Amino acid sequence: MNFISDELDIYVTNHSENEPELLAQLNKETHQKILQPRMLSGHFQGRVLSMLSKIIHPTNILEVGTYTGYATLCLAEGLAENGTIDTLDIEEELFDFQRKYFDKSQWKAQIIQHLGNALEIIPTLNKKYDLVFIDADKENYINYFHLIVPMMNKSGIILSDNVLWSGKVLEEVKQGDITTEILLEYNQLLKNDSRVETVLLPIRDGLTVSRVK
Repeated sequence: MNFISDELDIYVTNHSENEPELLAQLNKETHQKILQPRMLSGHFQGRVLSMLSKIIHPTNILEVGTYTGYATLCLAEGLAENGTIDTLDIEEELFDFQRKYFDKSQWKAQIIQHLGNALEIIPTLNKKYDLVFIDADKENYINYFHLIVPMMNKSGIILSDNVLWSGKVLEEVKQGDITTEILLEYNQLLKNDSRVETVLLPIRDGLTVSRVK
């Protein structure tokens, strides 16, 4: 579902910061070789993630859901000089693809890959985070959120992707559509949880910005 016209989408992208060459290469190879390239953050959302990271200038970033590493590199653009980004993914076959592009970047020593179940890995990370990007299996968004909030520094930012779910959040939920049900519950949680203040941005498939109080 497109929330703005294709023409307006092109205009917005053309009047935003250019896509860095390394990310353009990653974007192209993802579309050529990897299943479900729609999962890629892409040029415009990538520049939004980069801008937010540069504003926050985080020391520690956590990313839940790496895919091919496009968003990882966008978020890394704002890292503090001594900062790190822990990126988690369960897909073993994407590990080397991610690493190839991470190693081509200036942040190769700062990007730490974790392979496995995020619900098991997150509790083992002995860090406080300034910025978190949740873009993994939607059925566990609520579980991720409750694990992550206590690990956040004060005024840390949690970004949640795909929260509009192609507009399904506005439709009658079909029987057995657990993903949409959970996203509806998650969006309400972010609105009501007293630990955070939240704004939902209609960027691409919906991006929520939650600030930890």
